[in-house]
Amino acid sequence: MLKNFDDNPTNTSRAIQLWQILISKAHNRQIVTYGIIADLLAYKGAGVLGEPLGHIMYFCTQNKLPSLTAIVVNAETGLPGDGIIVNGDLNALRENVFNYNWYGLYPPSETQFKETWQKAKENNWKI
Repeated sequence: MLKNFDDNPTNTSRAIQLWQILISKAHNRQIVTYGIIADLLAYKGAGVLGEPLGHIMYFCTQNKLPSLTAIVVNAETGLPGDGIIVNGDLNALRENVFNYNWYGLYPPSETQFKETWQKAKENNWKI
């Protein structure tokens, strides 16, 4: 039986969906706006991407991966939104994202995203 992401629209399932979008963009050396991502996910309204992107951000950090969320930007500023932690030179971080072999990794599972989210929460959201 086929499943759709809309069948289980949790933050962890949406993080899996976003992961696929972001590694594709990274492979093509593209940044992407929140608006484009919201359109791809058929989201309406502002601020709906924070937690799914947060799951990815913490997963990358805790697993010592390049910051995949660094390629998601506000259309007006060209910068990652509030809450997305970017340490260091943004252009260098993006180059690390673009050059990483994302397709060589198994995609994270919902369980892995839940675990890294919980660990971040237990550590007062510090990276």
